[in-house]
Amino acid sequence: MQIRAEQLAAALAKGLRPLYVIHGDEPLLAQEAADAVRAAARAAGCAERTVHTVAGGHFDWAGLLGDAGALSLFAERRLIEIRIPSGKPGKDGSEALQRYVEQLGADDITLVLLPRLDRTQLGSAWFGALDGAGLAVRVDPVERRALPVWIAQRLAQHGLRVEDGESGQQALAFFADRVEGNLLAAHQEIAKLALLHAPADARGAPAVLAREQIEAAVLDVARYDVFRLGEAVLAGDAARALRMLDGLQAEGEAAVLVHWTLADDLRGLQRVHAAVRQGRPLPMALREARVWGQKEKLFERVLPRLEATALAALVDAAHVCDGIVKGLRDPRWPDDPWAALQQLVLMTLAAVAPRAGVPALAPAGRSPRQ
Repeated sequence: MQIRAEQLAAALAKGLRPLYVIHGDEPLLAQEAADAVRAAARAAGCAERTVHTVAGGHFDWAGLLGDAGALSLFAERRLIEIRIPSGKPGKDGSEALQRYVEQLGADDITLVLLPRLDRTQLGSAWFGALDGAGLAVRVDPVERRALPVWIAQRLAQHGLRVEDGESGQQALAFFADRVEGNLLAAHQEIAKLALLHAPADARGAPAVLAREQIEAAVLDVARYDVFRLGEAVLAGDAARALRMLDGLQAEGEAAVLVHWTLADDLRGLQRVHAAVRQGRPLPMALREARVWGQKEKLFERVLPRLEATALAALVDAAHVCDGIVKGLRDPRWPDDPWAALQQLVLMTLAAVAPRAGVPALAPAGRSPRQ
């Protein structure tokens, strides 16, 4: 059975399962979920804890199976942790994990820690066995649009809140901009605010943080994922897209990789656009172009605003930008690779921005104005 991380506390309150799997790539939330399971296990009498870390291709799976079948030295309940940082146990590990599940006892609690898993891993026999034997907790990253609410909730846990109205919303947006993609740093910044502005009310009323207090205390510790840049561009969020581009440059990201992600989105838009104009249903065209998740929603929103000529111009611009980031020059473009990437981003933003009266896509052979 699979649940989200925010549902774990309620599930633990109903009683312990023999096995828990935590998978995801958000370190803070994964750590908190694991700590919640450990605390519940200790409260249930698991006084002994053993840890097995699967590192490299020569892990002793037989030793893990033997440890799981052995009695505790002090006849206590145990918490057995299995950490697989790569998320790939291999053939031997797959078979061992399935055997491990078959011999689960009623006394011990097993906690399996995994990174974010792809569709193939989630559909594997070993993960299916783990999922079927206990509870799988999916740790999803906090998306940018949900980050202000997450920050407000964490502030409330420390007896803090922002001002009411527009000023408070602007303070949360400022906070989110400074910690985007780095929840560990966000957690530290919130703890710092709690130390600086602890509630003084004896009744425990939350301390109200002014926007100026947050701006003075919160550092710019955002970390940007190059693959999220395209999402910001397709969403038409110019301020965020340009901030991310600056952040990626400051973090030392390769300009070639940044260009590849932007150009790949533009080529994908062109392929899907052409397929729809030829009569393909949009969902089928998106699947054939291997577009899914958040990008799928963004493509659906953006495609009706684009014409074939505009897309062709953007793909041509991406081709010119490709040469510049690899050392070539073009008199119409800046010589600096990051300045050229900024120009490509601005051109794409101008094309995908909502405009009144833009016709929807029409199948081939029909004018969009008909």
